[in-house]
Amino acid sequence: MLVRLPGVYCPQRDTWLLAEALAARDLGPGTRVLDLCCGTGALSIEACAAGAGWVTAVDVSRRAAISTWLNAKLSRRTIRVVRGDLVDAVRTLRFDVVVANPPYAPATDDGRPGRVLAQAWDGGVDGRAVLDRICSETPDLLAPGGTLLLVQSTLNGVDKTRAMLEERGLRVDVVASEDVPFGPALTSRTRMLEARELIRPGQRTERIAVLAATDLRSGTTRHRHTRR
Repeated sequence: MLVRLPGVYCPQRDTWLLAEALAARDLGPGTRVLDLCCGTGALSIEACAAGAGWVTAVDVSRRAAISTWLNAKLSRRTIRVVRGDLVDAVRTLRFDVVVANPPYAPATDDGRPGRVLAQAWDGGVDGRAVLDRICSETPDLLAPGGTLLLVQSTLNGVDKTRAMLEERGLRVDVVASEDVPFGPALTSRTRMLEARELIRPGQRTERIAVLAATDLRSGTTRHRHTRR
């Protein structure tokens, strides 16, 4: 059981699919894990349970940060909890594993969500507002040989995520995928999704995928790639 303050994302199948991919990794006392968009801290706790020695959890939501802190205490896990906008508070650090379950539900517009809970779901018009930032910013946080584990819906374009991460020099593999029923966010937006032809008429399931993007470089310096 996890403590979850109002407005914090309730762990769903995407969380647990990502947790399974995280648990399958070889984590040890020296492994440094970053949990981005931590929500309740479910993935931070999973990382600790899998053997990681250093776990940092980050979320822009104060309620999420408090929820993660409470759950860490209740589970007797040592987790550093930071409130911040994605990587801003950890830019100087390097991690062996970065795990991220960002908001990726397509929204009516790119404006800031009005309702607190919508902030845990909404990813802008195409659902990629946070996904694109993660693809651009997290590679710089990876230690040599480190891996980003990222979950998203295929409605957001897995190929675009793959291309952005490969452009940064990472090897990208889809390590898990599953068809799941729509959650509350998509269920309330089916007419909008059908109108945009993001889903078929009557479609009420989506495919979620976990991508593993691994740094293959042996050096510690990472250069941004630009298209020519």
